[in-house]
Amino acid sequence: MAKSFGLDSFLVRWLFAVALVFGTYNPTAFSYVGWLRSENFAFGPLPALVGVALIIAWLVYLRATFNSLGWLGIALGAALFGCMIWLFIDLGLLSTQSTGALTWLALLLVSLLLAAGMSWSHIRRRLSGQLDVDDVED
Repeated sequence: MAKSFGLDSFLVRWLFAVALVFGTYNPTAFSYVGWLRSENFAFGPLPALVGVALIIAWLVYLRATFNSLGWLGIALGAALFGCMIWLFIDLGLLSTQSTGALTWLALLLVSLLLAAGMSWSHIRRRLSGQLDVDDVED
């Protein structure tokens, strides 16, 4: 039985990517990096556990993204998003002086690239009807 893939499937992958990216780092103090850099931080089992869990999640997302998009796909996705930021700056919607806004936007685009990588095999199958070699029927 073929599993269906739709917008809701992509959104779930993207929400997990958003949680991973922004949970690891964001311009506020509410992230793993912010926690590590806080004044009263003391290393112990909880920060170690959270750090290892984040590394595992990053490896899952990065491996899936590299396997499905490859270097060329990732470079093209990054170029597309870079051009979008450039366009926003050129249109005056975003300022190069606003480093906080640029950081938030860059992190959001990284999460979209990771979600696209996690979803690409499904998207390609929907668009082309072709299965990947590593697709296995249950």
